[in-house]
Amino acid sequence: MNVEWLILADAAEVNGGKLYLLGGGWNQLAANKFPFPHNMAIAVSFKIPWTQTNEKHSFEIEIADSDGRSVAKVPGQFEVGRPVGVPVGQDQRAQIVVNLNWTINQAGGYAVAVRLNGKEGGLFPFSVVVGPKQS
Repeated sequence: MNVEWLILADAAEVNGGKLYLLGGGWNQLAANKFPFPHNMAIAVSFKIPWTQTNEKHSFEIEIADSDGRSVAKVPGQFEVGRPVGVPVGQDQRAQIVVNLNWTINQAGGYAVAVRLNGKEGGLFPFSVVVGPKQS
């Protein structure tokens, strides 16, 4: 199992197996004051091998600052089945969206860490810069 992709967005949802994004694909935010309350979405896709479908899996999504301090952490679980008619052995996709409201206390580097069943799945950096609020 691995993290297939991660996208940062202003808002997102998964509905009917499809990902819907609003303001997606950014890696930099501008904040005009601190503390800066911010709504964001983290969309993640996990690639699940056929042999690991129909089992519960745990994940954790964490935002940390450049000093490694955790600023937000969201745990969860999912289970992916084997749809009727899918060829034996075909990997499945589990898409997860986490919508957060968090307060950014300073400009600088941040990263989203993804863990799957307790193992590191990837680190996805982004930055917060001082500037006018983006709309």
